[in-house]
Amino acid sequence: MGDIVETVTPYKEIIDVIKEKGGDSLKYCYQCGLCDSVCPWNRVRQFSMRKIVRQGTFGLTEIEQEDIWRCSTCGTCPSRCPRGVNQIEAGVAMRRIGAEYDVYPGHVGTIRNVVASLTSEGNSLGGDRTQRGDWANDLPVKPYAEGMELLYFTGCYLSYDPRMRKVAAATAAILNKAGVDFGILGSKESCCGESIRKTGNEELFKRLAKENIKQFIDNGVKKVLVSSPHCYHTFMNEYPEFKVNFEVVFISQYIGQLINEGRLTITGEFPKTVTYHDPCYLGRHNGIYDEPRDVLKKVPGLELLEMADNRETSLCCGGGGGRIWMETPKEERFADLRLRQAVDVGATVLATSCPYCITNFTDSSLDLADHEKVEVKDLAEIILEVI
Repeated sequence: MGDIVETVTPYKEIIDVIKEKGGDSLKYCYQCGLCDSVCPWNRVRQFSMRKIVRQGTFGLTEIEQEDIWRCSTCGTCPSRCPRGVNQIEAGVAMRRIGAEYDVYPGHVGTIRNVVASLTSEGNSLGGDRTQRGDWANDLPVKPYAEGMELLYFTGCYLSYDPRMRKVAAATAAILNKAGVDFGILGSKESCCGESIRKTGNEELFKRLAKENIKQFIDNGVKKVLVSSPHCYHTFMNEYPEFKVNFEVVFISQYIGQLINEGRLTITGEFPKTVTYHDPCYLGRHNGIYDEPRDVLKKVPGLELLEMADNRETSLCCGGGGGRIWMETPKEERFADLRLRQAVDVGATVLATSCPYCITNFTDSSLDLADHEKVEVKDLAEIILEVI
């Protein structure tokens, strides 16, 4: 074995970083352990958020341990904590120390490549910045121009990932069908920065956010439409830190609005049993539960079923908090459990609205037996089939 390099951080510094990040709520923790009992990790392995909070309280964080990187920031434990402790903010504060010293242990090491790609190309998937708008090359999609109804902020996965590009195309088709005057920024768009911030890299988040804000201002953007809950969350709740304010709308909300205004008409049927998965950053973090279901209920022939864990108790796919970029052993994947819940409720289609969820669920669906096959679809793809 090679030399083990230990990064020693003074206890006071750890506590100061946690306080500065807003993780001062740690001091209210009285170690009841409720966070451990609701954490999805404890369905697949042993993991103690309570222990991490305890270590943070005393400044005893071991940044070389993978456990501080395990949290998927799903939001389940802060919403249940009887003392108002925000475990996510505290955990991210600890990660900030790791990011500062470039300490990414074990499976977390892949973050270095993501940081490099975000820094040089503005996306997390290693794609060329000049190709960010290529998904729209053969489609009736225009570059954004001032005065348009809205900017469609496509996001990294929908711009580069082959599976998710289909969702971007479906979204553009819906907007065109409804007569929406929209455009995209293409190569001028950068990653929203939400997930890299959750890995503790505050500096890179700020750089990405400022690049996007500059483009929004320079191009006269007033209203932004997004397909990723992570983009939605950071635009709604984090970009205002930079004293800017844009109207942000999520695709499932917007589709509902277009239908209600009569701009979009459902003419076809979707005769399948569908279950809807609430993405963490749409549901628990932003309270959007009804709009996607309301849209699905408008589709003739569609039977909507609810899984065992739904709405506020929705089971995380495992992709938040930067986990989408880390390797998770097969036996520890929440997405496998979620697919099993979809099968158990009798669904043939698992619908959701998040690139991380779709990526993880699609991987997990490959392991289902033929008689259990569940199709993973974005809500926009279902709507495109019936308009």
